[in-house]
Amino acid sequence: MWLFRQAKYQFISMRRKAYVVSGILLALGIGAMILNIVLIGSWQNYGVDFTSGALVHIRFEEPTSDDELREALGGVNAPSITRFGQGNEEFVVRAGLADVDIDDVAAGIAAQVAAAYGDDGFEVVRRELVGPKIGAELEQRAGLAIMFSLVLTLMYIAIRFELRFGVASVIATAHDMLITLGLLALFRVEISLPTVAAILTILGYSLNDTIVVFDRIRENLNRKGGRREDPYKLVNRSINETLPRTVLTSGTTLAVLMSLLVLGGGVIRPFTMVLILGVMIGTYSSIFIAAPALLEIQKRYGTGEDKKKQRAARRAAAV
Repeated sequence: MWLFRQAKYQFISMRRKAYVVSGILLALGIGAMILNIVLIGSWQNYGVDFTSGALVHIRFEEPTSDDELREALGGVNAPSITRFGQGNEEFVVRAGLADVDIDDVAAGIAAQVAAAYGDDGFEVVRRELVGPKIGAELEQRAGLAIMFSLVLTLMYIAIRFELRFGVASVIATAHDMLITLGLLALFRVEISLPTVAAILTILGYSLNDTIVVFDRIRENLNRKGGRREDPYKLVNRSINETLPRTVLTSGTTLAVLMSLLVLGGGVIRPFTMVLILGVMIGTYSSIFIAAPALLEIQKRYGTGEDKKKQRAARRAAAV
């Protein structure tokens, strides 16, 4: 792209402004989480997958759409609706119980559907109860999955590159996750299993983008004279060299996600919104958080080469 041909943007010099932006977003997110605890009793707007609720599986005689079914069940106040299978005949409705018996919830949903489609236009295939213990277990497993992903990330990059690269990538990934969760709390997006899947996808996307930048930094370090070059200039040049790939990849991904957001319907809208947020935050962090974090770690603790030289000097002094 002509816009990035021989790019020499001074990203590293803008890192402090980026820290301020990230700090504001983190503060907004933490504030939203605290406010949610006060107002709704939970730091996130958990869906039925994580709270007590009823699951009602409905099969229609004729194909319908999730938007039509949502309108029949109350429009914007309708419970969560997911298409089941490949066609448009079966749907799963998830509704909170709110201390109401599951039979009453299922009967209420069936009455609303019957009013819109007729008594003979559908049948209730099954109804199940999602208890609070199941929701707590799902929340615990989701948290463990995210923690394991961060630990494995640190181990992989520490082996593939150096430990400082691994620590910087974990900082950037944790940054992305916290800001994403904060924005979800701010806008009270319903947290369901697909939303958790989107968050884990975001972690992978952000990590991939960060590794591309780190790989170019390592290549430039290993070139002749790279170790003697000013680290700030080398890292900034590496970011500029990978900028076309970063922008093109993120741009094409966002184009697809925007199409899904507009045309995909209400079923996958929360999932798509989380992915859009994640791609934007991940692209930002790979440039303004991961690379500056690497420089800060190097400034404070040195590099692998520095430690090798120190060990060699100690061995020589001992002899």
